[in-house]
Amino acid sequence: MVKVGVLALQGAVREHIRSVEECGAEGIAIKKEEQLKEVDGLILPGGESTAMRRLIDKYDFMDALKEFAAEGKPMFGTCAGLILLAKNLVGHEPHIGVMDITVERNSFGRQVDSFEADLAIKDVADNFPAVFIRAPHIVEAGAEVEILSKHNDRIVAAREGQFLGCSFHPELTDKHDLTAYFIEMVKEAKAKQFV
Repeated sequence: MVKVGVLALQGAVREHIRSVEECGAEGIAIKKEEQLKEVDGLILPGGESTAMRRLIDKYDFMDALKEFAAEGKPMFGTCAGLILLAKNLVGHEPHIGVMDITVERNSFGRQVDSFEADLAIKDVADNFPAVFIRAPHIVEAGAEVEILSKHNDRIVAAREGQFLGCSFHPELTDKHDLTAYFIEMVKEAKAKQFV
């Protein structure tokens, strides 16, 4: 069984772990950087990206997160997690900076502008109920980035190799297709380590 960590500094950690477990994998709340060695893949949940960065710095997570990425282990950023993965941010310095995308924060408006939309997500679902809360979006994607979904011409889900990112909150729905897609990425990456 693959083990998927959820960075448990802020955000919908419990909901992500429930989604991982619904897909038949083990979900682990990651509260200390040494726990990263125990997991095969990592979800960076939604929350508030500035607050998350402060906590990443406070608990000395940044080097360990970059090392996790360098080892080829899959990472999935949702909402604020997408912001953490991006190599470029509009008007801000990048954080982990491993995915070749430019992201704009809060591009769908404030908390009161939150909404749900049914999305077609390539290789995942034709009709996925996506929950957008102060969501960012991908403004630009590099040549190696596969665009998986758009909403009103804005890129809201993409994949680059071991990295998966989306603007919305897949954990706040009872459909676990996107989590299952990520777990398949984790299984594939883990299988390659033993070849």
